[in-house]
Parts: sequence; C-alpha cells; structure tokens
Amino acid sequence: MFSPMEIAAVVGVAILLFGADKLPKLAKSAGQAKKEFMIGQAEADVAAERAREEARRQANASADAAAAAPPVTPAATAEVPPPATVTTSAAPPHAS
Repeated sequence: MFSPMEIAAVVGVAILLFGADKLPKLAKSAGQAKKEFMIGQAEADVAAERAREEARRQANASADAAAAAPPVTPAATAEVPPPATVTTSAAPPHAS
C-alpha cells in the first residue's frame, strides 16, 4: 500500500509540524475519537434494528386485523327498493 519511505516522510513532516511531544497526544485523541465514533455507530445500528422490528410488528398486526375482519358487502348486493311505476295515459293531450 505505502512504501516505508512514504511512511517515514509523513512521520517526519508530522514531527516538524507538531513537535515530538505533541504526537502521542494527537494519536491518543485520534484513537479516542475513533472509539467514540464506533460506539455511536453501534448505538445507531441498534436503534435502526429496533425501528425495523417495530415496523414489522405493526405491519403484521394490521395484516392480521384485516384478515380477521368480516367481509364487507358491496353496495350492489344491498337491498334496493323496487322502482316506482309510472302510468301514462293512452290518449294524447288535447290542445285548447
């Protein structure tokens, strides 16, 4: 990945920029930051899994409730009163 010469150059530049006494502190703080990041990521993964499980439970509950509900009768099968009969006279209307 990196050659030993490149790594030595990066370390040398870091010593020049920060000083030899600051490098261990920087490495320690970088390690702590990584640890905190990993902990936060694990907590977010757990929270996401809980949310997925809750959504699955709600979906299953609503599917079970829909399956257990009595069937709905369509409006076409409901009783409809017979149509009113209309009588017409056989004679045409007279003009006056």
